[in-house]
Amino acid sequence: LSIRRQRQMCIRDRNRYAAERKPYGLTWSGIFNSRTGINRLNQFITSDGITKELEPNYGSLQLLHTRDTNLIAACEDKIFRILADKDLLFNADGGGNVSASNRVLGQTTPFVGEYGISKNPESFAKDSYRSYFSDTSRGVIVRLSMDGLTPISKAGMQDWFRDNLKNTNRILGSYDDRTCLLY
Repeated sequence: LSIRRQRQMCIRDRNRYAAERKPYGLTWSGIFNSRTGINRLNQFITSDGITKELEPNYGSLQLLHTRDTNLIAACEDKIFRILADKDLLFNADGGGNVSASNRVLGQTTPFVGEYGISKNPESFAKDSYRSYFSDTSRGVIVRLSMDGLTPISKAGMQDWFRDNLKNTNRILGSYDDRTCLLY
């Protein structure tokens, strides 16, 4: 091929292939096993089903956190639990049974409540099984525990948080386990 023709093909290919950003999706690689020496962290085989898409109407994925053997996915407007290496089967009465699965990430279930982490993943703090974060778009501080989501800022400081969180650019969350205080 002539050099001119090769340049034209490169320009055409460059316009056709581009990076695709999926702010509400997860992609994972192959496994790493230190005992057997298997390292497939650089393999992304799409036929193996290596993606998980979250609901795009809840905004972009801001934070991933592991709790027990599952993932907590915090989007701008919703918090999800994603089962890892298992799936949830629902009965006719609405109850669920956990079953083993060969899928890396299984069922995605939202926590009850209309809270997310907005665009402040740095506000996330955890203590044991409880996690705390801010939802600046709704003006609340939220606790995620075994009971689900609880807006703890409504306990006497609802007006202050509603008025002041929206005017803040950055909210840092931390937890002092000696004094059991959230900062």
